[in-house]
Amino acid sequence: MLLVKQCPVLACSSQLRIVPFRSGPVAPKLPWQSACMPGCCRPPALLNTAKHSQLLSRPLSLCAQASSSDAPHAASGPEPLPELLRVATAAAQEGAKVISAAVDQPRKITMKGATDLVTETDRLSEEAILGVISSAYPDHAVLGEEGGVSGNTQSEYLWVVDPIDGTTNFAHSYPSFAVSVGVLHRGTPIVGCVVEFLGGPHAWGTRTYTAHKGGGAFCNGHPIRTSTNPEVTRSLLVTGFGYDHGLAWQSNMELFKELTDVSQGVRRLGAAAVDLCHVALGVVDATWEYQLKPWDVTGGCVILLEAGGKLTTMDGQPYSVFSRSMLASNGPLHPQLLQYTQPKTEALLRQGFDLSEWFVPR
Repeated sequence: MLLVKQCPVLACSSQLRIVPFRSGPVAPKLPWQSACMPGCCRPPALLNTAKHSQLLSRPLSLCAQASSSDAPHAASGPEPLPELLRVATAAAQEGAKVISAAVDQPRKITMKGATDLVTETDRLSEEAILGVISSAYPDHAVLGEEGGVSGNTQSEYLWVVDPIDGTTNFAHSYPSFAVSVGVLHRGTPIVGCVVEFLGGPHAWGTRTYTAHKGGGAFCNGHPIRTSTNPEVTRSLLVTGFGYDHGLAWQSNMELFKELTDVSQGVRRLGAAAVDLCHVALGVVDATWEYQLKPWDVTGGCVILLEAGGKLTTMDGQPYSVFSRSMLASNGPLHPQLLQYTQPKTEALLRQGFDLSEWFVPR
């Protein structure tokens, strides 16, 4: 049985049912878990090692372009990155078609919590995306926000899918929201595609961000790079707030106020995949957030890093898509932003707040 620590969203691959985490000794990682990204500033001094799964020190760089062939792929040997990206892009575009057909129609909404919601379109989009992935790579594992884990959980490849990142925005017909598809190989993100919805009611459009490891980042086929701004006082920033209004939410509210005072503005769009792509595009300089899930970030972090950006946790630790805090920047701005985010995050850890990785013990 697959379980996620304090995150009852992953499902048993054979039964596809959601299960809660049960405490116990941490089991070995699955083949696709979990690698750090570059940008580590210091060893994990304040981490509670009893609560943290061991980080693997693999490098991460990532990103874009494609080839063809619709036949299922062989299970042996490394998968070609351009082909993985071609399938990821096709899958994300299938999900986007589902959203496009529904975006100006009445919503069928179900509440997952007091304020956290899901629509029928989320489920239909995920079904369309998974259909493309499973047809091309039936031997790979898949993690979807709505459906949990499916496929071959012993595979070194894990596809991570958010059928609508920014569901609340979608439910209100407010841009921004996106489809996000990413691929991990032994825990390292290697491929990402994000289809962002733009405009508004009866005037919707999209732009597609793509990247694979070592290939650069692209928006609608055009190369993109992060900004080069090194000064917080000249920066435009983005953050996000989750549905749990606890200690991390309070800390981020304080960061929001502090950085609003010293920057040219802090935006809150409500879709982490879009936030990461906007940093990659160079229209904002950085984004940060607590308690993001793997499906929120896997596609976008590939794009961000291939566009020249930098990723760490909010206290400067190596970042993986299973981390519970994220600071993503253009690179030059990173040290200044850590002066704000690191003290807040270390204070949370001293208070016993759990910022260990989301992980899947067996």
